Amino acid sequence: MPVKDIGELRRSTAIGTFGPGAVVDFRTKEAAVSAVVSGLEEWDRNFKPAGMLNPQTVFEVRLQKKLNVQGFRLPPVRDPLNEHDDEKSLVAVRFPHWLQCPGCDRIGDVNLWDFDPGEAARWCGECSRTRPPSDRQYVVPVRFITACEHGHLDDFPWNMWVQHKEGCTNPRGFLRLRSEQPGLSGIILSCDQCQARRSLDGIFSTRNRVLPPCRGRRPWLADGDETCAAADTVRTMQRGASNLYFPAIESALSIPPWSDRLQEAMGVMWDVVAKSPLEQRPTTIRLLETHLADVLNELELTPEQLSVEIERRLRAHDDIELGDLRREEYRQLNTAVAATGFDQEFEVRPRPVPEEIRPWISRLVKAVRLREVRAMTGFTRIHPVSDPTAPNIARLSVTPLTWLPAIEVRGEGIFLVFDEDRLRAWEAKPDVRERAATIDERYIAEWRERNGNDVPPPLSILPRFLLIHTFAHSLMRQLTLDCGYSSTALRERLYVGTDDGGMAGVLIYTATGDDDGTLGGLQRQGDPERIGRTVIATVQSQAWCSSDPLCIHGRLTNTEAMSQAACHACVLAPETACEHFNRFLDRAMLVGMPDNPAIGFFSGLLAGGEG
Repeated sequence: MPVKDIGELRRSTAIGTFGPGAVVDFRTKEAAVSAVVSGLEEWDRNFKPAGMLNPQTVFEVRLQKKLNVQGFRLPPVRDPLNEHDDEKSLVAVRFPHWLQCPGCDRIGDVNLWDFDPGEAARWCGECSRTRPPSDRQYVVPVRFITACEHGHLDDFPWNMWVQHKEGCTNPRGFLRLRSEQPGLSGIILSCDQCQARRSLDGIFSTRNRVLPPCRGRRPWLADGDETCAAADTVRTMQRGASNLYFPAIESALSIPPWSDRLQEAMGVMWDVVAKSPLEQRPTTIRLLETHLADVLNELELTPEQLSVEIERRLRAHDDIELGDLRREEYRQLNTAVAATGFDQEFEVRPRPVPEEIRPWISRLVKAVRLREVRAMTGFTRIHPVSDPTAPNIARLSVTPLTWLPAIEVRGEGIFLVFDEDRLRAWEAKPDVRERAATIDERYIAEWRERNGNDVPPPLSILPRFLLIHTFAHSLMRQLTLDCGYSSTALRERLYVGTDDGGMAGVLIYTATGDDDGTLGGLQRQGDPERIGRTVIATVQSQAWCSSDPLCIHGRLTNTEAMSQAACHACVLAPETACEHFNRFLDRAMLVGMPDNPAIGFFSGLLAGGEG
């Protein structure tokens, strides 16, 4: 049954934390409501026109070609000037279906509770019998659900778990879930009819089969269930667990020649004009001049000049490197050519590297103006996304669409390149290679356990990767102190290669769509007189952690994190700021070990020399 609005989401979270398939806790004026965000078909159904004809679209040609889509849709928002838009909204489906009364501890399916038509909140009739309507005892979602590694969601099998006694007349009615003692063993599930009782001890066990196979439930999609290819991976999870939802995000910076506003200005007319033959294109533009008049005026082009610009873009389209979009970005950031023509999205300025950090950093670039498009291609549960093409990526729509959901953010940043000669000499040290190999072996073992031996891992955990990733986290922490940004406002973008012409750089940039993105404080930290102090302070701050000696020896790191010397007191960052979900970190790669400082790339800086 449809209900009225139950809450709002920030636009940028609608393709990340709270994207399709995510379980979200809303709060109505009466009670808490838990729901799973519906798939992309609801975007087309509730916010017309459908597909790429919708005005709330963005384009990023390189990313479109890689993901094989025509463009991207922004999370839809209502038009405050259109009174009919008040009826539009994204859709969420109630999940879990089992609810609990805090007063009497009963749990039961949503259909067993009382409710007002059109309202999402449910209340307990037994506890509310003697209360006025304004003081009803509202029920809340249960804490435990089940999920599998292929993204399916289901209610916990409460009736199976309680193990009703033979002849019980309450196989699908109310149960009671009461906390009698601390821990799971003290939470007792019982049936009032047959007096069956069982604790929840063991519901999280993955060693013994305690749950039925996954039923392939997909409550966020209209087509419902499917056959699960990983039915034996189902496990119990808490409804608000952080590993219940990992969005699969692909992103790209807008770089020349794709950073101009040509295609965005043309909108839906781009396909019409671009598909016409070259010799007929000026004629086509003149025939559509009434539709393209604003575009020609905005870009200050004649029909012939517009035709030339379109042809230039189409030819460049064939040269896009689909295998690694970042290599093009790395070249552009290194080249640092000033923006020209109607390019308004990419402006970088090279700066001299301060003498005090020149032995370790070979290039410094201020990114005065950047645009990034982040598209969501799916999501995983239980484990973070390790490969965007893996079969366990859950779908966002019933059938593939010609578009994907995305957001665009504009901001600024600092780009640093590590000295390649010094980096290779450091990587050649046996102790450094051995330390990185420990993490690489764990990562390969985990990958093969989940994906088998046929598909190679998408990452190689090399020393330079651990170094640059950990340095990026440390630099973000220092920049939040130096220029006042919140820790969630900054984001890393790693450029790490493995071949002879390998990349070895990092871009720290503002990654929020609000006013934090354009304050100017971050790119000003790229001035030579500031960045030298910042890098030195970054390295010095990692020489000691308040959790040492446990941290530096890796005693505080979970093996699933694929890190060594890393904890919340030194290098871990908000998950929105990290490309790898706070994995593959080791501050010993920066500063060394107490008994072996030479492991650290910056050990010479700490010693006051070049090392």
